[in-house]
Amino acid sequence: MAKKKGARILVKLKSTESGHQYVTTKNRRNDPQRLELRKYDPMVRKHVMYKETK
Repeated sequence: MAKKKGARILVKLKSTESGHQYVTTKNRRNDPQRLELRKYDPMVRKHVMYKETK
């Protein structure tokens, strides 16, 4: 039998200011749209918007 897909998947969050990326998980059932979070960017040394990429 095939294994059922889990609800949690790995996603990459890319900074809108620089090329820095975070990797995190999200629940595809609770958050079907793309994530947008404010996180710290060490390259520009301030909090900026991070958007989910494929």
